[in-house]
Parts: sequence; C-alpha cells; structure tokens
Amino acid sequence: MKFCPQCGSVMVPVKRKNGVALVCRACGYEETPDSSSAELYSVKMHVERKPSDRILVLTDRDIAERSNLPIITTKCPRCGHDKAYWWMIQTRSADEPSTRFYRCVKCGYTWREYA
Repeated sequence: MKFCPQCGSVMVPVKRKNGVALVCRACGYEETPDSSSAELYSVKMHVERKPSDRILVLTDRDIAERSNLPIITTKCPRCGHDKAYWWMIQTRSADEPSTRFYRCVKCGYTWREYA
C-alpha cells in the first residue's frame, strides 16, 4: 500500500497503456511504480459466486401457472386482448435496465419491451 505524497490518501493501481500507474483519488496525483515493484501493484478482480446467485429461468409451465405472475392492462399485438401477464428479467449488462416480458392471457402470445 502506498500513500500520496501530496495529500496522504491511499493510492490505488490503475491500468494504463504502458502498464500500471498508482493514482490518488483525492487529489489526482499519479506516479508509475519502478520496474522492481510493478508486479506488486497488479489490478485483479475476484468474483465469488454463492448458491443464492443462481439464474431464475421461467419455463412455459411456470408461466402457465397463472397464480405466480401479476396481470397488467395492456393490448396484445396479436389478438388485441387487453390483459397480459408480465415479468422482468435482466437480459443485458447490469448497468442497463431490465427487459419486461408480457404474455397475453387469451392467446398466450409473448412479447417484450425494452426500457
């Protein structure tokens, strides 16, 4: 761990084109570590998965069990019926909004809406 010589804050390693640099987030001071200690300042990320992080997959059977999905008033693009079941799934990256899916109560047609 290295501290900023200007303000005393902790300096963090940041990847650059020519290697790793140590940057102070408080004042912006930046320095390149010497070649002997450069490997000490590598940037790594470790992701731990838990059993509770499992992906929820809705099957046609789940959707057919109408007791577990909410109903919304919206127009089906296929048959024109005004009621549909809906659910949301994160289909893109975490910084993007979720995708909302609809299934018509009458004809069973499924469509999606991107936010």
